[in-house]
Amino acid sequence: MALHTSPVDRTAATGAVAPGLASHAPLGPGAFVALCAALMAMNALAIDIMLPGLPHIAHELGVDAPNERQAVITAYLLGFGFGQFLAGPLSDRFGRRTVLLVGLVMYAAGAGLCALAPDFDLLLAARAAQGLGAAAPRVIVTAVIRDCYAGRAMARVTSLAMMTFMAAPVIAPTLGQVILLLGPWRIIFAVLALYAALVLLYAGLRLPETLPPERRRTLRPSALARGVGSVLRSRQTVGYALASGVFFGALFGFIGSAQQIMAELYGLGPWFPIAFAGVALAMAASAFLNSRLVERFGMRLLSHGAVLAFAALSAVLAGLALTGQPPVWAFMGLICGAMMLVGMVFSNFNALAMEPQGAVAGLASSMIGGVTTLIGASVGYGIGQAYDGTVLPLALGYLFCGAGAAAVILLTEGGMFGRGGGVATSGRAPAE
Repeated sequence: MALHTSPVDRTAATGAVAPGLASHAPLGPGAFVALCAALMAMNALAIDIMLPGLPHIAHELGVDAPNERQAVITAYLLGFGFGQFLAGPLSDRFGRRTVLLVGLVMYAAGAGLCALAPDFDLLLAARAAQGLGAAAPRVIVTAVIRDCYAGRAMARVTSLAMMTFMAAPVIAPTLGQVILLLGPWRIIFAVLALYAALVLLYAGLRLPETLPPERRRTLRPSALARGVGSVLRSRQTVGYALASGVFFGALFGFIGSAQQIMAELYGLGPWFPIAFAGVALAMAASAFLNSRLVERFGMRLLSHGAVLAFAALSAVLAGLALTGQPPVWAFMGLICGAMMLVGMVFSNFNALAMEPQGAVAGLASSMIGGVTTLIGASVGYGIGQAYDGTVLPLALGYLFCGAGAAAVILLTEGGMFGRGGGVATSGRAPAE
């Protein structure tokens, strides 16, 4: 995979340490992006691979209410969200590699416990533990990219990694469906444990430490307070973290209710993984398009425009839902269009939130990730629990997320869309 960088970024990518940036050698640019994508895919796989299996899990473990099965997703997201608050400070103190490897072990162990869970409560506890372990890859990937890149190049690397990892939602439900044809749902979790073990082996052998000892921070309360204060004083960081969280709610709301809407309401049945893959492909395509356009047009113009277009498509879907159940072609077209815009938002919002935080990248990554995940999980859970046998709750939830994110952007940027309002506090001009 070709990765074009500026002269400064290229030296970091190929092994020479540029001023202020770390090196990810011996990994070349393509291998670095591939590893980041593999680590990011762990989260998508943990959520999407089991969507076809939710009815099987509910039946075997005695879960009667259809919406209750969504707790398998929510429990994981809660562990994932809270875990990020720990992973960042620990990675700033002990280095990226150590925290990442421990997290991968926890992820594999949690998946293994899920495979053995005798009842629904223990399954949810194991899912929360798996999510806790998954927090480390999420935080470390963001921090390592920030260690090695800056500005629009950082956004481009993030977008390329997201484009690659978005193959996971495309294949995960189909893989889950194939596993269910071959055996019980518990094998799904065994596959997740095996995947984590393989990534653990490769990262342990190839990923260098990108945070040298002289840049590490202590865990003393006073030092943590200064780091937290640095993050909270940045209007850009706080604003884009909150906007990401609200916007994340749309994605989590869709994931939570996708199986019920597509497989049951629209009667797609075994074709559900194919329909879900179409939505995921739309997101992957937009992430790739973003990686090609971001250095030319800037993060703000692309992401702000995508949020507004997302809100407009959501309003159309809500209008159709108010008149009755939209035909499947209309629903799928609008959902694919809306989720395609999602791919134009997340990497840019994350890069904008991280841009002023080079000095406390690990802590900032953990706070941003934790806040966005917990807000998104809460909003998404509300959307999923509102499912009433129609697509209206999902459509109204999408509209709320799009309009809410737009409102937060306006407050963050001083009433301006598409360009910075001078809100960066890092001593640099705001990133585009």
